[in-house]
Amino acid sequence: MKAEKDKSLQDSKTSSKNIENRIATLNDCFLQFGHNPDENINRLVALCGELMNADCALYNRLQGNMLFSLGQWGTPPDYDPLDDPKGHICYDVIKQGSDELLVVRELQQSHYAKTDPNVIPFKLKTYLGIAVKWNKIPVGSLCVVYQNDLEPRAENLDLMSIIGTAIGVEEERKRANEALESALSEVEKLKNRLQQENIYLKEEIKFGYDFEEIIGNSEALNIVLRKAEQVAPTDATVLIEGESGTGKELIAHAIHSMSTRKEQPLVKVNCGAISSGLVESELFGHEKGAFTGAIDRRVGRFELADGGTIFLDEVVELPQDTQIKLLRVLQDGEFQRVGSSETLKVDVRIIAAANRDVKEAVRAAEFRQDLYYRLNVFPIFTPPLRERIQDIELLAGYFTEKYSRKLSKKIEMIPKEALDELMSYSWPGNVRELENVIERAVILSQGPELKIDECSEMGVEMDINLSSIKKLEDVERTHIIRILEETNWVIGGKRGAAALLGMNTGTLRSRMKKLGINRP
Repeated sequence: MKAEKDKSLQDSKTSSKNIENRIATLNDCFLQFGHNPDENINRLVALCGELMNADCALYNRLQGNMLFSLGQWGTPPDYDPLDDPKGHICYDVIKQGSDELLVVRELQQSHYAKTDPNVIPFKLKTYLGIAVKWNKIPVGSLCVVYQNDLEPRAENLDLMSIIGTAIGVEEERKRANEALESALSEVEKLKNRLQQENIYLKEEIKFGYDFEEIIGNSEALNIVLRKAEQVAPTDATVLIEGESGTGKELIAHAIHSMSTRKEQPLVKVNCGAISSGLVESELFGHEKGAFTGAIDRRVGRFELADGGTIFLDEVVELPQDTQIKLLRVLQDGEFQRVGSSETLKVDVRIIAAANRDVKEAVRAAEFRQDLYYRLNVFPIFTPPLRERIQDIELLAGYFTEKYSRKLSKKIEMIPKEALDELMSYSWPGNVRELENVIERAVILSQGPELKIDECSEMGVEMDINLSSIKKLEDVERTHIIRILEETNWVIGGKRGAAALLGMNTGTLRSRMKKLGINRP
């Protein structure tokens, strides 16, 4: 009796010593942990196999509804009893608190021997498995396998529970690391985009705009504004054609401001001002090292305009290979950065502009015909200033007030002689040229009246044409005849000459009679 008590006491001391050694080994393992959760899990699996004197230790990660092996130690078994499809397994479940230890005894090999004696070449005697959880949610399973009989004890469950908890912590750390990396990547993308937007805004502030508002009440201008108002609420692609200085960019701004995208950016790109080698990078961005000088990743203008509008000025000047990529953006909303194989998707409305005849560029094989049809969904033509003669007085007054205020001058009126000069000039540079002439006149004027610079190009042209155009009536007569010829001498109606000239039908007939205009 005494011998049995001594043996029991000795076994208890040995067990306690084993537990202390195992705890010490676990602590040493934890101290050696690195920053890679997967490596730490592999260490824990190996440690579990060693401390439990198992022939094999396995850890299977749960991902979705599937388990796949992550950590393995020892000789792998050729058969996993948990994969038995017909349930021919004898097993027990040992519970301790919220933990459950699955214990699988020797399989009923007699059943398999009748069907296929080679099903279980690995002689499995005992299998211990435990669910690995984090915050009570299963993340995987930890198991050990023996080729001999083993009577599970509470300390087996305790040890596997400790290691399983540690694996759960590493799984959570892995998930947190992945979430952090994803967040940092997103922050980096936003940072790059913000930097590019700042650069773009600085460029916009630097260059500014030629004039602040659309000034005029001519019928030709009203037709343009009505078209802009009609197309603005849609996402249709717009092609604005017209001579340089006719306000194509202002029309694009008006369309964007009246659209549902007005809270998003309107990004401007002057396709004619970018070298052919860099235009693709400017539009679509590039990766670091994509070409010489690409020292960092650059976000393109299409990415900046995502959700908003992009204005492609002088679109006819795009190189042929860039036209192909632009066509893909129009068709699929997809593109790739220079030097990258990743396909990016954007939601961008495109407004294009050209001061050349795009149809002529298509005929000359300088511009792709399929791209022209994609851009020309809703065409708008901005009329030259010579077709908006009645707007010249309003524009001249607006620019005079603007630059008088800017230069701290007090110019109160524009003499009739000066207005006659302005209205008799053909204005090849359109509104932009008129603004420059008025600014120069304000600088030179000393009194309350605006004096037009006689040395300007406008004065030179007026001197050259003085013999042919001497009176305002002559200019008006020529203009009315040209409009009548364009309308096939139809005076009334929405598309008649009177509507285009912004007159009543009776007023136009009276004016024609006074100027001696008769239909041939």
